[in-house]
Amino acid sequence: MAKNAVFDAPTRRRVLIAGAGIGLTVTACSRDADPPQGAPGPARHGVRQAGVTTPQQATALLLAYDLDPELRGAAGARALKAVLAAWTHALAEPDSLVAPEADEANEPDGSDGSDGSGETGGADWPDESDESNGSGAARFTATVGIGPRLPGRLGVPVPAALRDLPPFPGERLDPARCGGDVLVQLCADSADATEAAAATLTRLAGDTLRPRWRQAGFLPPSPDGGGTPRDLLGFKNGSANPTAEECERWVWTGDATYLVVRRVHLSVEDFARLPVHRQEEIIGRRRETGGPLDGGPEHADVDIHARTAQGGGRYVTPPHSHVRAASPSLDAGARMLRRGYSYADGPTDQGLLFLAFMRDPALFTRVQRRMAARDELSRFSEARGSAVAYVLPGARPGRPLGAELLG
Repeated sequence: MAKNAVFDAPTRRRVLIAGAGIGLTVTACSRDADPPQGAPGPARHGVRQAGVTTPQQATALLLAYDLDPELRGAAGARALKAVLAAWTHALAEPDSLVAPEADEANEPDGSDGSDGSGETGGADWPDESDESNGSGAARFTATVGIGPRLPGRLGVPVPAALRDLPPFPGERLDPARCGGDVLVQLCADSADATEAAAATLTRLAGDTLRPRWRQAGFLPPSPDGGGTPRDLLGFKNGSANPTAEECERWVWTGDATYLVVRRVHLSVEDFARLPVHRQEEIIGRRRETGGPLDGGPEHADVDIHARTAQGGGRYVTPPHSHVRAASPSLDAGARMLRRGYSYADGPTDQGLLFLAFMRDPALFTRVQRRMAARDELSRFSEARGSAVAYVLPGARPGRPLGAELLG
């Protein structure tokens, strides 16, 4: 299993953020971080899983598991169904799940309406409007998905758009940090909460699921006091995210969605040496505001076809900029919901934990191919880990996670 260094390192680390322009050094990996002002708590259970359109929390922990290789077909489906039922039971009580002392207390014993295997029976389930107040559970969410190879091993239907990502030019993937039969995204405003939850879920998985890799992420402190998170290059990440209405069209497919994970190493110090105007040309947005290069607020659409009135009618957004390569206008308006974090696994390995939700990972493939071909930011970035997952519909009374897939 590949294990990232954040669990063995000091609880606070110093990370150079290039975007400060003067080599600003900030404390980035606090065990507890302040949540965004006024952010509501996440829905715990419902028709759709939390952690997708939920307001972004300060820390994330990605867990990947592989199914025991001895388990296949109906026997494997039954074993996985029992694990997902046990997880569903534990996730129904997030305040106790994320407590560091949470252990045997989360083992289903049938005393609350379950049958001891995690099936909820008559248990009292929160509905999709039930929200945490953000106190005890640190705005904790867990989002569970399955990888492309799992349905074939179990003999269950394959979700329509679930397939491995193709190879891309310029990536240097470590197989130990890629893939997985089951993928779990844990988010909270406290890294202690996500680690406690991870320990409980891994224990409940028993011998059925074997840990494959894990990766922690954090949101760097924002110099402007909030808003769209910034990455370690100092630019806002997620300015072009879809609205709630657009998410219904471009992110959700029924009550499910797809998650693409990329562990992207960034050459932070090399990028920091560039003058600000050059950084902005590479990204295609203003560093300070996140707005288009020709002016306007952060969330204004970037017109990649706009030209200057002078100077020979040059493109305002440079042809090799990151924004141009990733523009939704090149995909008939289709958008992905980015929910990325930064990571820092020692002084020589830091970058972006890219997390994006979409209704079909083919969108990511198209965007990534354009980026590999003409995105100048590729000189400063290198994908080293990758995964894709079908995010299951949410749990409901009597219907634990995975019920639609596993029966």
